Amino acid sequence: MTEISVIIPVYNRAHYIVDAIRSVLDQRDAPAFEILVVDDGSTDDSVARAAAIDDPRIRIITGHGNQGIAVARNRGIAEASGHYIAFLDSDDLARPERLARQARFLDAHPEHAAVGAWIGWIDADGRRLKRVKRKPTGSRQIAAERLFRSGIENSAAMARSEILRAYPHRESLAVGSDYDLWARIAADHPLAGLPCLLVDRRQHPAQATAKHVAQDRHYRCQIFAAQLEALGIDFCTADLERHYHLRRLGKGGERADSIYIDWAERWLQRLKDANRQKRLYPEPEFSGVLAVFWAGVCWHAANRRAGLWRLVRAPLSRPLLTGSWHALSHRSSLWSALARRPSAV
Repeated sequence: MTEISVIIPVYNRAHYIVDAIRSVLDQRDAPAFEILVVDDGSTDDSVARAAAIDDPRIRIITGHGNQGIAVARNRGIAEASGHYIAFLDSDDLARPERLARQARFLDAHPEHAAVGAWIGWIDADGRRLKRVKRKPTGSRQIAAERLFRSGIENSAAMARSEILRAYPHRESLAVGSDYDLWARIAADHPLAGLPCLLVDRRQHPAQATAKHVAQDRHYRCQIFAAQLEALGIDFCTADLERHYHLRRLGKGGERADSIYIDWAERWLQRLKDANRQKRLYPEPEFSGVLAVFWAGVCWHAANRRAGLWRLVRAPLSRPLLTGSWHALSHRSSLWSALARRPSAV
């Protein structure tokens, strides 16, 4: 009986697809699994290279042209026979203990819909880099952050198959369908993250382009809009754009001028007040998240001295210490020991 289905969507990744598949085949102590390589209309020999690997656990699923990764993932979910479904991108690598550790977690925590992990980075040639992406571990922190960012990365996620069939990827989202997926699931079910590196993400030139950044902004704003509507917040296009930039201040030298700071204080307070009525995000974690983003706005002020003065005076700052503790502790090595306890997630 197949316990885990690993879905690997592929579109023109001939240089990397074999390494991705072999990283799954090399799993240690994993339950019985299958690998579904879902072709999204590749025009190179990605599919031929995958098919050349002689292993009965590999299935190739072909489609009709390049329809996008959300469509490919949904096709894989529909074809999967496993009790659990794990995702892996076609240019990434699963570390040898990934499937075993995530399956053990879901076996031990039947109330959780899915589990993620921390992500390392490798270069185009597969050499490990020092960069690490630490995601939150606890379900309440993941739920509290979902209005701003995803608490789980698709390429490091394992979920119960019935959950993914109940919450399909939104195929209208050319970019960000994974963020949208986990935001919707986190609204209804506990999610968790393992505080250890289980996936390596490959960094290569095809990933970062101006077009991709513009697409990311456009579709993330759509996802923000859906959550804001549920929260009962009135907003305009400018609010969505500014909300998007809350995550990007300090990147590429972006700074907050006085107009943006004024907007951020009003906006974050509105979110806090609305959640007091709707109770869509867990408290006190949500107020802590808002305080951390407010602190980021003030720190990255064009006039930092004035920004820090605003930080000291604003009521939004009151939960900053606890908010910082929640955000950092769920991403720290110290939390690793605590996270092994069932009550910690």
